[in-house]
Amino acid sequence: MRNTPNPTATVYYNSACPVCDAGICAMRERLAADGGVQWVDVHQHPEVLGALGLDLEAVRERLHVADGQGRMQVGADALAATLRRVPRWGWLAAPLRWWGLRRITDLFYNAFARRLYRWNRAQGHW
Repeated sequence: MRNTPNPTATVYYNSACPVCDAGICAMRERLAADGGVQWVDVHQHPEVLGALGLDLEAVRERLHVADGQGRMQVGADALAATLRRVPRWGWLAAPLRWWGLRRITDLFYNAFARRLYRWNRAQGHW
């Protein structure tokens, strides 16, 4: 039996980061219109974060995904949750969650996200 993701999710991303925007655009292109994902660009719509109790800078630095039950996933977990929904990319999500690799994935994601965030700030993207 195949484990399917929740029918709805909301992905909070930052289009001002060219790397993040390219990744999100690639995922959006591969998902059908009815893929059950709502995409929220926090650069264009930062006002949505207040009601969720999310900090704009935190979402600029790391991907955030709310599932259909309102549970928030951040960073590598959010990436895995999003990839799981993308046709032909879903297999990439499984290794990100494997015991042993998950800790390494978190460390790598957080280090990369931190550096990318600082680079974007230095470039004046926001």
